[in-house]
Amino acid sequence: MGNLFILLLLPVLGAIVLAFVKQAKTAQRLALLISLVSLGLTIPFVLNFVPDASMQFEQRFAWIPALGIHFHVGIDGISLPLVLLTNGLIPLIILSAFSNEYKGGFYALILFMQTGLLLVFTALDAFAFYVGWEIALIPIYFICALWGGENRIRVNLKFFIYTFLGSLLMLAAIIYLHLQVPSGDYELASFYSLALDAATQRWIFWAFFLAFAIKMPIFPFHTWQPDTYTEAPTAGTMLLAGIMLKMGIYGVIRWLIPIAPLGVAAYGQLALILCLIGVVYASIIAFKQQDVKRLVAYSSIAHVGLIGAGVFAWNVQGVQGAMIQMINHGISVVGLFFVLDIVARQLGTREMHVMGGIAKTAPALAILFLVIVMGAVGLPLTNGFVGEFLLLMGVYQYGIWYAVFGGLTLILGAVYMLRMYQKVMLGDVNPQTAGFVDVKGTEWLILAVIALLVIGIGIYPKPLLHISEAAVTELIGKVSLINN
Repeated sequence: MGNLFILLLLPVLGAIVLAFVKQAKTAQRLALLISLVSLGLTIPFVLNFVPDASMQFEQRFAWIPALGIHFHVGIDGISLPLVLLTNGLIPLIILSAFSNEYKGGFYALILFMQTGLLLVFTALDAFAFYVGWEIALIPIYFICALWGGENRIRVNLKFFIYTFLGSLLMLAAIIYLHLQVPSGDYELASFYSLALDAATQRWIFWAFFLAFAIKMPIFPFHTWQPDTYTEAPTAGTMLLAGIMLKMGIYGVIRWLIPIAPLGVAAYGQLALILCLIGVVYASIIAFKQQDVKRLVAYSSIAHVGLIGAGVFAWNVQGVQGAMIQMINHGISVVGLFFVLDIVARQLGTREMHVMGGIAKTAPALAILFLVIVMGAVGLPLTNGFVGEFLLLMGVYQYGIWYAVFGGLTLILGAVYMLRMYQKVMLGDVNPQTAGFVDVKGTEWLILAVIALLVIGIGIYPKPLLHISEAAVTELIGKVSLINN
């Protein structure tokens, strides 16, 4: 049986140790070892998990009793896939950074962020949730600010201001809800049981929605994202796109909709429309990009827009699609950013117009990249297909025209992703790409693992869907919304 406290504590202890490690090679190996142990500790939770609607592995102790604050954590079918995603991707992200001579401080920040992410996905107390939310923000800010590109300070300041303001709005809502609880605690169950009037739920909706929409991000709260993803070091971009944005989607499912259903009934349609605007807008902007990293950043906005639309449709197909697509998007986007980092490091540029012909000099990279791209565009028998199919089904149930616009993410996504693949990998070898070296060692290992996950989940997604099905079905049954 797994112990959640140990799962949360291990990355913190690892981060403290790594902060004092000055040798790059030692830091790499120690960070990878700690992340693999964390992944190993996740396995008992998966093996012992009963796929029903109950909260399992709960642990609780009084944190600040005088203020009604408890450290209360647990796992159900909604949180387990995201715990698995976090602890599964962190070793790959650490391994991807081996090409740089990062010292212990860099890996310490990654592990510290891992703790914040895990706390967000397991917290059953609003105060603990907020602490995890902020813990996850601080390390990524320093990762981007210390190891990012030329414009990192300006870009990260914008990122920090956006996310911090959203967090303050959420904190105000949490404090207000706490004051309404008769027992004076911050428990998620207590928040669920509050009978708030429609006017109160409407402002609670906006306080939570803005915090989550900025993090995801949803149009028009996305403007920090392309610059931040582009300027961040590759490991930082992977953390942001692969795991951190899922905090916002999870927050909508776990906190926003169940706490303020009347607010969602009033404004959920607007939120869904904003998600779909983001799908079309980001896809068009992605098509015009020459910087490959920026292209994938915009593609992420488009994919997350469809996930958000599925959640706000609030039916089993939509939310189940969101659950599995969060996993799929995390896997695929980490693979995409890693391939493009390999290309940029060897060529010294991220501009597509100077690339081409890499498939002839690096066939292994070209094949692995193609598998990941196929998953990203949702080709049948890849991981992206089942998630996007369920999401479109969910949005279709909400309204056929919403599904039509949501479906554009498949068409437009295929256009700009395949165009990118063609420009980068195919065509004639030029002087810039003639000396390109194929992947080997850790690079090959990372991409092979990701490609196997893309194909494996695409062929047999049932285990992941089975984990979340009961919890999603029960939550939707408890929280009925007035759609259309």
